[in-house]
Amino acid sequence: MLSGKPSDESLVEDFDTKLSTKDAMEMEETVPDSTSTVLLLRKFLEIQRRRAEAYSRLKRGFSEYMTSGREASYQQLCSEITIEFNDCSKQVRELESLFRGPDYCRVDLAQLLRAVQDQEKEKLQLTATIQLLKKAGRPSERLVSHENCKFTKPQEHECVHVREITEAAGTEEAEADAEYDNALKEAIRGVQDVVTTINEHIEEVRYEIAALEGE
Repeated sequence: MLSGKPSDESLVEDFDTKLSTKDAMEMEETVPDSTSTVLLLRKFLEIQRRRAEAYSRLKRGFSEYMTSGREASYQQLCSEITIEFNDCSKQVRELESLFRGPDYCRVDLAQLLRAVQDQEKEKLQLTATIQLLKKAGRPSERLVSHENCKFTKPQEHECVHVREITEAAGTEEAEADAEYDNALKEAIRGVQDVVTTINEHIEEVRYEIAALEGE
């Protein structure tokens, strides 16, 4: 005679089914979908846009400084740009941490953002080097200071530090100019290489976004 009461075996199967369904639902709730990843990557691209704008401001500000010589205005701009760069770096590090975390488990994207961070750091250092070199100028073109001059007449004076230009002195000056030119060219080339690498990484991010949106 059949009983309407389910067997122990059927109860176990039913429990297992419900448990599996519950686990799947919880996984769907805890594991971010592709949309969340895309949003984070788009946020990263927005941060990079801010960095590009900051560099443009810094370049314009430096050009104005070289023309006007207004040190205070330039230093104020540098302080503002430094704050902007620090905030951008902080936000990228937070995104990197999220991608490395258990919620996303996208170490590949975390490494991509870290690579950009490293390149951005090098770019900033090279940019500072370029500006310092340009500010100093080529050795042969630097203005002579007249702080230690002996005045012989009110309208005329004799510079103590002005010396006769000899062949040896000319050679030394030419070598200093060559060293300066090489240092400037190397820094400029370094920035160009870094920018190329950064752009390649950004393209990788865009490809990832396109792939995720196509799913």
